[in-house]
Amino acid sequence: MASILIVEDEIAIAELVAIHAKIAGHQASIIHSGNDVMDSIREKRPDLIVLDVMLPGQDGFSLMRHIEPMGIPVIFLTAKDHLEDKISGLKLGADDYIVKPFAVIELITRIETVLRRYKANTDKFVLGNLEVRLEERVVTLNGQEVELTHREFDLLQILINNKNLALSREKLLELAWGYDYTGDTRTVDVHIQRLRKKLNMNDSIKTVYKLGYRLEVPR
Repeated sequence: MASILIVEDEIAIAELVAIHAKIAGHQASIIHSGNDVMDSIREKRPDLIVLDVMLPGQDGFSLMRHIEPMGIPVIFLTAKDHLEDKISGLKLGADDYIVKPFAVIELITRIETVLRRYKANTDKFVLGNLEVRLEERVVTLNGQEVELTHREFDLLQILINNKNLALSREKLLELAWGYDYTGDTRTVDVHIQRLRKKLNMNDSIKTVYKLGYRLEVPR
């Protein structure tokens, strides 16, 4: 089951896509304005975004420039049917481009295809001599397995899933320890230092001044 964010200002189309996504076994949420998209992603990262181009507020192409570095797969669903528009969307990093009117079954099929492809590409994270096998929860450095605690791995996975995105200490605490954790943000600092030392990631896990941390990887 995947979480799908539908960004579409036409209510009927958004609800139609959401209904069929749920029938296919996924979770679906809807946003009607481009201005609300980035806040929604930061609040809860979706597994895939179905994104209209012509939106109130920020348009889909502008949003794609912010979404692409996060590594979230995107399918454009739009009435803009010129070839140059499709080329522009794909060059910005979208995984697919579907023109309205469309067959819902085709959209759901393409969603499933992108999700499978994305899962295959994201089960493993490689950065230099570091390899993280996310499904197996195995980490190796220079070919040697490194033991991480459960919490250290959770924190590392959150940084990987949000690579190149600055996360506050509060957000990291919430995601890795849960809403009911009563500790303070210094706990995050301690675990970050352990990850840096164990995995030789001093140059990769950047401190964001007065905010938190960012895992910096080449784009």
